[in-house]
Amino acid sequence: MSFRTLFKSRSTLQSLATACLGLGLVSAQIGFSQDAATESAVSDWVAASLCAEDSRAVDLQQAPSFTFTSADGNNPRHLDAATAGLTTDDMASLELAWAIAFPDTSSMRAAPVILGDTLFYSATDAGRVFALDTRSGCARWVYEAGTRLRSSLAYSVVDDRGTLVFGDQRGMIHSLNAADGSANWVVSGQATDNQAMITGTPVIHDDKIIVPLSGSGVITGGNPKFECCDNHGAVTALNLITGEKLWEYHTMPTAEYNGMVSSTGVKQRGPSGAPIWTTPTIDAKRGQVIVTTGENTSHPTTGTSDAIIAIDIDTGAEKWVFQALENDMWNFSCSAAGPNCIILPDTNSVDFDFGGPAILVEANGQELLVAGQKSGDLWAINPDTGAVVWNQRVGDGTALGGNHWGIAANAERAFMTVNDPANMVENNQPGLYTYFTGTGEASWSYEVQPECGAERSDRLRRCELLYGFSATPLSVDGAVITAGLDGRLFIFNSETGEQLFKYDTVKDYDTVNGVEGYGGSIDSHSIAAGSGMVFVGSGYGSFSQVAGNVLLAFKPAE
Repeated sequence: MSFRTLFKSRSTLQSLATACLGLGLVSAQIGFSQDAATESAVSDWVAASLCAEDSRAVDLQQAPSFTFTSADGNNPRHLDAATAGLTTDDMASLELAWAIAFPDTSSMRAAPVILGDTLFYSATDAGRVFALDTRSGCARWVYEAGTRLRSSLAYSVVDDRGTLVFGDQRGMIHSLNAADGSANWVVSGQATDNQAMITGTPVIHDDKIIVPLSGSGVITGGNPKFECCDNHGAVTALNLITGEKLWEYHTMPTAEYNGMVSSTGVKQRGPSGAPIWTTPTIDAKRGQVIVTTGENTSHPTTGTSDAIIAIDIDTGAEKWVFQALENDMWNFSCSAAGPNCIILPDTNSVDFDFGGPAILVEANGQELLVAGQKSGDLWAINPDTGAVVWNQRVGDGTALGGNHWGIAANAERAFMTVNDPANMVENNQPGLYTYFTGTGEASWSYEVQPECGAERSDRLRRCELLYGFSATPLSVDGAVITAGLDGRLFIFNSETGEQLFKYDTVKDYDTVNGVEGYGGSIDSHSIAAGSGMVFVGSGYGSFSQVAGNVLLAFKPAE
């Protein structure tokens, strides 16, 4: 059975996802084990990914050309030409350089670190971090984390040693030696009396690692027997050298029984939710960490859901909160009018998270925090007080966006992708929308249309519905890169909106490691650039989208 055929069934995908969680593809450093057959299969494809023995050295002498969070702690998703090694003119001549595929994988979700001719990549479903040669795609080393991963990678130089940091779905933080992939340490990033995944990227600032925690109960709330809900968003600060916890911040108190009972007689708990799915932003000038949050998952609702929050970087104390939408209580039970979805007169229940980080920008002599929301709103906030400076909105928003995973911004414009699946909202306007950051005035926009046909419709489940831009865009020089849930990659001129490049990633690939490769939906944080190349992860099987397993590398034609 081909990879493409395997993932065309949603039920097959769900079964495979469950199976992957239990495979135990693990690291000796963490002490797990796996059966002999699985170990042999894993060894085969990992070995096939490796570079020749005399080509595995990692050169860490250069500065990174791409990291999810910039060196100053901001998250603009913008690279100048010198840093990226790419100009606007290069974008029109891109061609595929190589592809690498990962088995037992349905989603490509993480952003890499790119340093010189090495790309450090978190293959999240495979539970591994790879140091890939940017020129050929072969692996210089491979680190086994022992569980599925969710976050992208952070990088810093610690005591003259290049260091990679990332989180996993168990809430553990891993610190690796970037030269050889060995573990410096692995510690819990969890906050007290709370359980969470780490979905956003940990941020390194000075001697701290700032860890976003996405506890919520949003999934378990769909179980009618579950006493919904517990767990909530939090932030911890760890010592960069040792992993010791320095402080923690909670978006709300620990859940207690709230006196409510579901329609099936199950006692309810709260408050819960306000998860931090996103990467923190460091505002060093004001000594604060900026985080964005999601919805509440049970009652009582809190003032910290669907919010932008400033936290003191030294103590973890809350400084201010801007709440974009009050009383947004939603869990998976709400998607099917289940018993754990208790709607009160003031309940919104629309699941309008902030799915991406806030970006610090300077425009017209003032600093602003700009962030996109799944409601389709783009907010500009005063970083001193949390007060609204301007606001724009596109469409009605949906639980899958609106703006799902965040925005990009250069010195003049903010670039907001909009998903809006056609079957989820009447006023859907999927596409790319740009605004001048100083005033909020609209610039240019591109409303994307479906591109279906016999072959594409066969490969793409619900092609006519799922074609919006959900992945976080990336600004490079005078161009902006975005991509659709239907696997199409687009590059536009940042100033005019002229289309410079388009590529359909939904196809089969010959891969450098011999693993059968297939592209699908492009989502989450799958777009990156650096060292003169553009990198795109194609495939995202969650939310009934189209699975895939390839990392694609593009370079300008010579």
